[in-house]
Amino acid sequence: MFPCPHVPISLCLHVPVSPCPHTHVPLSPWCPHVPQFGRTEVIDNSLNPDFLRKFVLDYFFEEKQNLRFDLALAQLPPLPATGGIPGKKCGTIILIAEELGNCRDVATLQFCANKLDKKDFFGKSDPFMVFYRSNEDGTFTICHKTEVVRNTLNPVWQAFAIPVRALCNGDYDRAIKVEVYDWDRDGSHDFIGEFTTSYRELARGQSQFNVYEVVNPRKKMKKKKYLNSGTVTLLSFAVESDHTFLDYIRGGTQINFTVAIDFTASNGNPSQSTSLHYLSPYQLNAYAMALKAVGEIIQDYDSDKMFPALGFGAKIPPDGRVSHEFPLNGDAANPACSGIEGVLEAYHRSLRSVQLYGPTNFAPVVNHVARSAAAVLDGSQYFVLLIITDGVISDMAQTKEAIVNAAKLPMSIIIVGVGQAEFDAMVELDGDDIRISSRGKVAERDIVQFVPFRDYVDGGGSPVLSMARLAKDVLAEIPDQFISYMKARGIKPQPAPPSPDPPGSPVPPQP
Repeated sequence: MFPCPHVPISLCLHVPVSPCPHTHVPLSPWCPHVPQFGRTEVIDNSLNPDFLRKFVLDYFFEEKQNLRFDLALAQLPPLPATGGIPGKKCGTIILIAEELGNCRDVATLQFCANKLDKKDFFGKSDPFMVFYRSNEDGTFTICHKTEVVRNTLNPVWQAFAIPVRALCNGDYDRAIKVEVYDWDRDGSHDFIGEFTTSYRELARGQSQFNVYEVVNPRKKMKKKKYLNSGTVTLLSFAVESDHTFLDYIRGGTQINFTVAIDFTASNGNPSQSTSLHYLSPYQLNAYAMALKAVGEIIQDYDSDKMFPALGFGAKIPPDGRVSHEFPLNGDAANPACSGIEGVLEAYHRSLRSVQLYGPTNFAPVVNHVARSAAAVLDGSQYFVLLIITDGVISDMAQTKEAIVNAAKLPMSIIIVGVGQAEFDAMVELDGDDIRISSRGKVAERDIVQFVPFRDYVDGGGSPVLSMARLAKDVLAEIPDQFISYMKARGIKPQPAPPSPDPPGSPVPPQP
């Protein structure tokens, strides 16, 4: 309920863009330079306005996306609902968010070609197609490339699936350009020709409308009798609605976040300023910065905000034995800490009580989280392990085996390498180029993402923005890894619970 019933009112949405274009520092939602994204219609004479205007925003799991809403009264400056009068609550803004339908549609298409130009001197052609989505500014962005079909002028390409949004950005009439090439081993692929279509045309399926002449513009200009360089035919088209990461989150799937911190002696004596674990009274060390950057994004997907925190590579009290799986809070039965601040406090206490030692073993903490993940395979929970380390892995074979086994589970692993060491082994674990294997068994999924911390701090600039980039890069693959597990196991999201009625809304009559 808002304070003035007789004044026309509208709602303004402001989206911060960092850094601030005026001050060049990280932008707070309350900075006066925050640009206005949009404004609702004006509603007269109402204490409970129900705005119809919708705002379409891009959602990114890996970023903290601050939004600011202002109430704008006619002839007056914007009035935040949390306080036109300092300390006084002036009403409540209720937001309802939903995912756009075309974000989840996936199209499956198959094409063939007929009588393409012969390009190989000793053979026919090795044709493949490249699809481009058109942009608002008239440029084109590649969105799919087919496989190469060898030595033929009449190829039949395999069916492929592509998100509709990737194909046309939700605009069914936007041009889609398709180029046809003859593959060459040295990369100098020969251009055969091109054609344009649209998603709306493709959605007609196999018909005379989806037989396209492949035209080479240069040949057409030179030869008056030139007709085409062959034809491409759409053999099949199907579209289905795919489940998205947000579907599972809305259905109640919880993200469980666990932290594992390297306490090996190679980090340096924590009491000295050269140590990666140095506890400065003025700024966070690299371990704390990485933990805070990633944790503050992922904590919003965990309802209880209780995060298990482990250490490895240290001699621990009371007997000084070396442990690679000890709880930072000292409670082996329940290593969970309250919030990211609780994890940081437990980390600082551990630094004062343990002796940094070695070696650098990852397998125990990977297996620790894997045991929890193996107990919940129904899609109701997903586990993310953040490992922060400074050195070369000592148990590479065991770690590979642990990751290959964990790839079958609802689990992802993030590794942040701090310090100046070489991290070749971490890159190998990442598996972007070559999927890791152990004892002849290849990992079912790529579940590891590695980044070196130094890439985000050596360039200078704002530490806040640098850590935002770090979080963005290490978390960007989580939704796809999450979906890959759910798809592989055939797990569908639970229905989202009904939205609560707004405060003050009328109670429906009882039958």
